[in-house]
Amino acid sequence: MPLLPASDHTDGTRFFNPPSIRPDTTPPGRMRRLSILKWQWNRPKSDWPAWIENPVPTGDPHALPAPDTVQVTFIGHSTFLIRLPRPDGTALSILTDPIFSLRCSPFSFMGPRRVRAPGRALADLPRIDVVLVSHAHYDHMDLPTLRALARRGDDPLVVTPLCNARFMRATGLRRIMELDWWQSVAMPDLQVTCTPARHGAARTPFDHNKSLWGGFMLRDAAGHRLFFAGDTAHGRHWGLIRDRLGAPDIALLPIGAYDPRELMAGVHTTPEEALEGLRQLGAHHGIGMHFGTFRLTDEPMDEPVRRLARAVQDTGLPPDVMGIMDHGECRDIAWRQPDDA
Repeated sequence: MPLLPASDHTDGTRFFNPPSIRPDTTPPGRMRRLSILKWQWNRPKSDWPAWIENPVPTGDPHALPAPDTVQVTFIGHSTFLIRLPRPDGTALSILTDPIFSLRCSPFSFMGPRRVRAPGRALADLPRIDVVLVSHAHYDHMDLPTLRALARRGDDPLVVTPLCNARFMRATGLRRIMELDWWQSVAMPDLQVTCTPARHGAARTPFDHNKSLWGGFMLRDAAGHRLFFAGDTAHGRHWGLIRDRLGAPDIALLPIGAYDPRELMAGVHTTPEEALEGLRQLGAHHGIGMHFGTFRLTDEPMDEPVRRLARAVQDTGLPPDVMGIMDHGECRDIAWRQPDDA
């Protein structure tokens, strides 16, 4: 990792979660790694099914979004296809944290394995213009999938936080742009801003937090905003993002991989925390992600979805304020209207 100018989230050699986004004290790295190793050695037997079939996918990801909408297709885990209408009558296609591999692991023969297929095959998606990669963990930065995208010849712009390009250069993708938190890249009809997240990153035992993690705020030519949180714990960053970039119309927020809580509270949100994050962001509509594909932690497979629905009900919110999409579902979602603000 090259030496970086020191900031509130790096000392120049490693990144960290600053107090501005951290509501509590995160255990020192060495202590946390030892606790995780102990948990993985003693973790309970999985109650996840070996395999589950997806529903028949609905909607057409090749169709143009309806007027005043954004088209969202849920592939699985944190992978979405987002299609934004352009003024010229075409659509801009964005893929988030794409993973189509059987495992999220450095090895093809071990590591967390899918319990369901991607909701849509990569070959069935339209040409991809932009790829967002939130951080270096294997369930978010899947190099085999990125190589497959390069072989397709789409030549997308890959946007990722600092010090992640080095992992992806050998995939054949030629256009990779690194951003620090709050930095933006502007392209025709779209602005992408890298946002803070409360998390961490590593691909080996030796590169802990030597690359940055983050989320992304998308802003189209009409001023509509869609927020992709990446992977994050609950924290003060929700309010900082709203204050600095404005409330998003739509927020894609993680709801799974939260147990055991004493280990995961610093890196992953519960469904209830995701709903609170939606409130602090001021988002009009939320969609849950990061659940039901890979068994990364100990909660039952269907628990995040049930807890999210219960949290929405318990807070007295309309049921469509935040929910999930079926794997493979393609849906046109209306942007917030001025009288909804």
